[in-house]
Amino acid sequence: MVKREVVGAHYGLRDWLAQRITAVVMAVYTFLVLAVLASLPGLDYWQWKALWELPVMRYSTMLFLLSVYFHAWIGVRDIFMDYLKDPGLRLALYVIVIAALVSYAAWSAQILWGL
Repeated sequence: MVKREVVGAHYGLRDWLAQRITAVVMAVYTFLVLAVLASLPGLDYWQWKALWELPVMRYSTMLFLLSVYFHAWIGVRDIFMDYLKDPGLRLALYVIVIAALVSYAAWSAQILWGL
C-alpha cells in the first residue's frame, strides 16, 4: 500500500472562498451606495454629511473596506507565491504589503469615525 503524503499550505479552498465572499460584499455595497445616491433628490454637502453620520453607513463602509483589504492581500500574496521564487524577497514584500494594508485600515477607521 502506498501512503500518500500531502504537502503544501492547504489554504487554497479557504482563500478561494474568501475571494468570492469579499467580492460579493464589495458588489452588494457598491450597488446599495449607488441606489442610495440615486434616491437622493439633490446631493449637497449637508445631505452627504448626514448620510455618513448614519452608523449603518459607517459600519457597512468599514466592512466594505476591510473586504477590499483582505481581497487585495489574498490576490497579492498569490501573485508573490506564483512569481517570486526568492523567499527573502517574498517575505520582505509580504511585510511591506501587510504594513500598507494595516495602515490603510487604520486610516479608514480614522476617516470614518474621526479618531
